[in-house]
Amino acid sequence: MGRGGYVPGRLVSDFLLFNALTTIKVEHYMRGAKMKAETRIRFPLCVDIGGKKILIIDDVTDTGNTLQLSVDYVQSLNPAEVRTAVLQHKTCSSFIPDFYGRKIIRWRWIIYPWARYEDLAGFTEKILEDRTLDISQITAEFKDRYHLDVREKEILEILQDLAERQEIEKIEKSKLVKWRARKRMIYSIIL
Repeated sequence: MGRGGYVPGRLVSDFLLFNALTTIKVEHYMRGAKMKAETRIRFPLCVDIGGKKILIIDDVTDTGNTLQLSVDYVQSLNPAEVRTAVLQHKTCSSFIPDFYGRKIIRWRWIIYPWARYEDLAGFTEKILEDRTLDISQITAEFKDRYHLDVREKEILEILQDLAERQEIEKIEKSKLVKWRARKRMIYSIIL
């Protein structure tokens, strides 16, 4: 499945010597562990899977909504069989996959190597929401709030990128540099 499942899907298809690999994009979480109100399929399949055995792969079952929607959608396309696999299955999930590499008993956010930058950027924005903080305060918030030890160098790179994208702003007063979230403009289109 799109984004979270790309890397695991590619690795599993490689290991099993399958070359029939495709994807759907299901949206549920956004940057920084922020959940959308509704799980939805953004990009559906573009191939005929009728009569075929299908293995749906994702990185994790969290709420279970993503995999449940994916299975329902894929089953509507008349495959011969549908199975599911994830790297990690959280027991709080409403969906139990057919295969998983590890069971997670106590809920926690998992940062995968292929999503690290996006997750840390989202957490940085959450930390800054209505405050102006320096790099050491942000680093301490990562530890206190998310139990993450993130190097200041890595956070600084994210801060600079977010500032370039005008999602946060850098405030320099003498030798002290602080960061704060920008007030977002919300636009409405009226026809």
